[in-house]
Order: sequence, then structure tokens, then C-alpha cells
Amino acid sequence: MCGLGVNGLDCMVVKPVIPQRILDLQPYKPGKPIEEVERELGLGDSIKLASNENALGPSAAVISALREAAEGVHRYPDGGAFELTSRLAARLSVDGRRIVFGNGSNELIELLVRMFAEEGSEVVMSEDAFLIYSLVSQAAGATPVRVKAREFRHDVAAMGDAVGEKTRLVFLANPNNPTGTIFERDAWEAFLARVPHDVVVVVDEAYCEYVEHPEYPDALDYIDRHPGLVVLRTFSKVYGLAGLRLGYGVGSVEIMEAMSRLRQPFNVNLLAQVAAIAALDDEDYLEAGRALAREGRRCFAEAFERLGLDYVPSQANFMLVEVGDGAAVTDALMRRGVIVRPMGAYGFPSMIRVTFGTPEENERFVDALSAVMGER
Repeated sequence: MCGLGVNGLDCMVVKPVIPQRILDLQPYKPGKPIEEVERELGLGDSIKLASNENALGPSAAVISALREAAEGVHRYPDGGAFELTSRLAARLSVDGRRIVFGNGSNELIELLVRMFAEEGSEVVMSEDAFLIYSLVSQAAGATPVRVKAREFRHDVAAMGDAVGEKTRLVFLANPNNPTGTIFERDAWEAFLARVPHDVVVVVDEAYCEYVEHPEYPDALDYIDRHPGLVVLRTFSKVYGLAGLRLGYGVGSVEIMEAMSRLRQPFNVNLLAQVAAIAALDDEDYLEAGRALAREGRRCFAEAFERLGLDYVPSQANFMLVEVGDGAAVTDALMRRGVIVRPMGAYGFPSMIRVTFGTPEENERFVDALSAVMGER
């Protein structure tokens, strides 16, 4: 407590000290919204292929359910998401107590790090994985241990080697964002068998519904083999609900109950719950989303080969392609009303990531890319 001087202004000004680990964070930069691009560049009729969204838009069943539920938004949502939990548990054939919902799977990533990591601990991840794993680990005071990838894939064996006494969590993305690649069943089983049971293994399967590879391991099949295994999924991608922010985690009852204690009350809003229930029942829409991704893979692979551009074969709803200067090509495409994502933040400055759109959007992107590359 300071005393007052003659003029009452002699107290030293004391300010809160922001931890250096927070000041060192590089904020996550999402893909630019269409509205922002059009406002900045004076454009109209732009398309966005930057954020791995479902180009189909929400299903008709979801729109109908949302309209019906809209009159109830003056009420708080069900804090425990009982109906949605019941529906999803039946679909996944798991005990509902093993499911926790989040405001997007990003919230669940943060909750897991807050629960298990502390200052001085380590969190293992691939060097080219989703940036949020590293950001939330740093924010918690933990050290991200980034393991070198191999040919754009998680080197799962090397990630196992990186697990040490300080390791509290391991994050694996399958398929990985931004590469679209997967690790296969044999490598996964060998990894899981060697990870100590006191280490939390988080498998992010945000894009799992798009995978067609026969050796893809569904991590839900393994949740009883390791007490710390947590599987994350989302309604943002193939279900087309990115704007409603809804993800979920599946793991042991003990971990899920602890996450429920830590999460904010009413973290999943009423409309998100209603939309997810409707989306789960719409099998035709789900298959249409998969078919759209299948066609996108074919279309882009043919186009990139025709243009002589190297690309990374993908099991997700996007593709990584070599263009020489990712930032410059992104800017040139944006000026043509085509929004894609530069990959410098992920260590791929010569590449862009592009989401599969509708056939018309894909054609427009290919035409724009052909023009841009022809000018370089």
C-alpha cells in the first residue's frame, strides 16, 4: 500500500505483468472471410476455399430443425446435451458417459492441455500439425516437442521416441491438417503399445469421415487399449456445421467426467445441439459430402498434374500443392475472387492449401490458378 505525497500523486503506478509465454504466442490466423476480402479488394462473387468447410452448406434437415428451434433461443441450452449425447452414443456404440461436447474440438484441445500439462512439462506433436496444439501448450507453460514429419506424414515411430519423463500429452491428427495425410494401422498399433499409460494420447479425427484408405485405423476401436486415449471429432467438416462450433471427445469415463468439471456451463449452444441431432440422421447428406471430397481429389489431382505442380495426395477434403511462392499466389488468387490458404505458418512457404468446393467452384479455382501460374 503506497502513501500519498503532498499533491497525492506520488504513488508508483503498478501494472499487471503479462507472462512472457503469452507474449511469445503467435496468434492463430484463420482463413479470411469472404466479406473481408470483398471489402478490402472491392470484389463481388468471391469463393472461399481456405478453411476446409463443407461446400454443400448445411443440409435441408438441419435448416428445418434450426427454424423450428429458433423460437426457443431465449432459454438456456441443455447443459449436459442429453439428447445429443444419447443419439451420438448409440451411433458410435459407446457409453454416453465417455462423450464430452465442446465449443468446437478446439475447446476440447484446450481443456485437455489445461488438465494434464503444467509449466515445465512437454507435449509431443508433429511439426506440421494443427497449430492450435502448439499454441495451447505454450499458453499453459508446457513445451511443445515438434517431431519432424516424413514425406508430409506424421513419423509415428519418431513421435514415440520423443515421449519422455516430462511428456504429459501426445497429439496426433489423422488425417492431418494441413497435409491431408494419414498414418496407417500397423504404425499406430506399434505406437500405442509403447506409450506409457500415464501419457494422454489425443487423436484428432476431424476429417475421418472423408477417409477411404483401407489401412486407416479408427481410433475409437482402441479406446479400451490405453487408459489415456482420447479421440476428438467434429461436426464442422463433413456435417457442415462449422459456424455453430460443435466438437466432441470420446475417452475413458474418468477423463471425460474430469473434462466436464472443467468446461464452461452451457458451452454448447441450443442451436448447435439441435442441428447436430438433425445432421446425424441425414445419411444422404453425409454421403453427398464424401462424394464431393472424392470428386475434388480427382479434379485437383488432374489439374495439378496438367499444370506440372507437385501436390500431396489427400484423404481429407483439401489438398496441399506446390506453387513456388505461396503468399504471392494466394494474393493473386484472392484478387481474382478465389480465397485459399498460404502455408508459411506451417513451414511450407512455397505451398497453398485449397479446400474442395462444388464442381463450379473447383473449376473456377483451377482456371484462376492456371492464369496465375501462367503469369509467373
